[in-house]
Amino acid sequence: MAYDRYIAICKPLHYGTLLGSRACGHMAAAAWGTGFLNSLLHSANTFSVPLCHGNIVDQFFCELPQIIKLSCSDSDYLREAGHIVFSACLAVGCFVFIVLSYVQILRAVLRNPSEQGRQKAFSTCLPHLSVVSLFISTVTSAYLKPHSISSPSLDLVLAILYSAVPPAVNPLIYSIRNQELKSAVWRLM
Repeated sequence: MAYDRYIAICKPLHYGTLLGSRACGHMAAAAWGTGFLNSLLHSANTFSVPLCHGNIVDQFFCELPQIIKLSCSDSDYLREAGHIVFSACLAVGCFVFIVLSYVQILRAVLRNPSEQGRQKAFSTCLPHLSVVSLFISTVTSAYLKPHSISSPSLDLVLAILYSAVPPAVNPLIYSIRNQELKSAVWRLM
């Protein structure tokens, strides 16, 4: 979405050629492929972990750090740490791409003399940026918090925040620009 916004705002006359069906297919294939590879690595590691601290996970889904806590050996921590480093590299790469796209968008928008054009560009970009920021901040706090402040209830709250809240608020954030929805919300209030 960041690339789509970048092309739409910074190179609008080239939108059809730069973001055609072939480019969208390549981007979708890259996203699905890296997601599949990442989940395959974590799943293979999860199924190979011998559990010796019971088999009850204090989450509403089987999250990897919670499963590793039930593990018998320290080598499982090291192997999972390697997978987390791989995942972190993927996430940092995506985050850098998003940040660079939005820096270019911001530069283009600030050069625009029209106040209405700036407002339209910001209203197009801010919903995406807010959902991405919400997801990244909650995932980062869930996975990078020190073990000293780790508790089952905090882990559960953070897991709900990054797995349920961004998908739930995503339609609301993107729909808020719809005039019919705005008027319905105002009538409801």
